[in-house]
Amino acid sequence: MYVKKLFTLVFIQKENQILLGLKKRGFGMNKWNGFGGKVEPNETIIDAAVRELKEECCLIVKPGDLKNIAHIEFTFEGQPTLMDVRVFSTNIFEGTPQETEEMKPKWYDNDGVPFEDMWLDDKLWFPYLLQGKSFFGHFHYEGFDKILNYKIEEQVSMEAFYANRKLK
Repeated sequence: MYVKKLFTLVFIQKENQILLGLKKRGFGMNKWNGFGGKVEPNETIIDAAVRELKEECCLIVKPGDLKNIAHIEFTFEGQPTLMDVRVFSTNIFEGTPQETEEMKPKWYDNDGVPFEDMWLDDKLWFPYLLQGKSFFGHFHYEGFDKILNYKIEEQVSMEAFYANRKLK
């Protein structure tokens, strides 16, 4: 049985580009990723996404402008934690991305995403993100450099996905 921990991940897009951040410390250090982190007690998932984005790259988004594009679960062999990650995307934001203590932001062309410097699973689900498709994914790792198994299921919408899960 796993202990579930809830996380957010936000991707900012404009035209044919996506904003990524180089993680400077902690979990995922030296990897490019979106912006996000843990949901704090008494905080909604969307409020956590807005807060983390502002803390990590100084951009401001309104909760209503974030689209929940994915739900991804990560487990690690021999570890009791299930990382439950809610992925959001938007092209509506205020400010200019700025480097912080935790992240160094950089715009990448959609066809130039640096997969070799990202988590292994990113290259498997990023096509869904870049095409604006909703999806559910689960990735089971051995350590941080080997995926033992995974599944990705395209969804009509994340709202429908959550409604179907509640019915079961």
